[in-house]
Amino acid sequence: MGGRLLLKEFPVAFVERRWTSPDGLNLFARDYAPGPGVARPPVIAIHGLTRNSADFEAIAPLLAQSGRRVLAVDVRGRGLSDRAPDPMTYTPEVYARDVLTLMDQAAIDRAVFLGTSMGGLITMALTAIRPKAVVAAILNDIGPEVATEGLARIASYSGQPVEIETWADAAAYARRINGVAFPHYSDTDWDGFARRIFRQQPDGEIGLDYDPDIAVPIRAAGAKALVPNLWPDFRRLARKKPTLLVRGGNSDLLSAEIADKMKKAAPSMAYVEVPGVGHAPMLDEPEARAAIFEFLSEVQ
Repeated sequence: MGGRLLLKEFPVAFVERRWTSPDGLNLFARDYAPGPGVARPPVIAIHGLTRNSADFEAIAPLLAQSGRRVLAVDVRGRGLSDRAPDPMTYTPEVYARDVLTLMDQAAIDRAVFLGTSMGGLITMALTAIRPKAVVAAILNDIGPEVATEGLARIASYSGQPVEIETWADAAAYARRINGVAFPHYSDTDWDGFARRIFRQQPDGEIGLDYDPDIAVPIRAAGAKALVPNLWPDFRRLARKKPTLLVRGGNSDLLSAEIADKMKKAAPSMAYVEVPGVGHAPMLDEPEARAAIFEFLSEVQ
């Protein structure tokens, strides 16, 4: 099912872009217009499992100012995108087809994909479906396999009910589940983090900004459901397309050993490690930002 894209201005550096998924969901993306200069392939940014497009609010405007249009999506069931009536559609392949539908409806033939965690899995999936759509890829703290301890940590809170009465409660929750990744964060940082992952409803209630049913396919298929054997997809991507791997130095999901295996499987892949950060770098870190801009300077 197709649909006409609608734009609505926001009082910030992006406009709202809406598109219709193949099964009729109304989906959302932040659309950042490129700055002046020679036109280059846009960047499509895809967030992690329980997150949304707000995760790219630091890096996206900078990428746009450098001359690339940026589309930061809310995957179905997250943020301002519709929740799926059938929770079994919350899978990387379905997400990938949603993103490819966005490209079709927006008349984008080719793009650079920036995928954080699950967003990187989606990038690998859509590369297998439509390889010509991928100019290059930035994989943020994710690979074709993951460390079991990180997977267990994420599974322990994904889709679980949370009682939040105040923004202070929300910040405390954000710190509790992500403190291991960002030990240097201040109270102000955690408040900002909470406002990216929670949403306040008109009645004043504060809730997590995703459908708890995103965990249904994971529970149905078991602990390995998040990451099947993606090594063939990774090799197809990283051996044929310019690829940058960003790893948090303290990541419990993308271990140093897995990163080394990825480098051996794709010797031409660019790599940067962000010190003092776990899963996943927010890409506002100087090391991550510098590596991304250096990488993109060679991607035309």
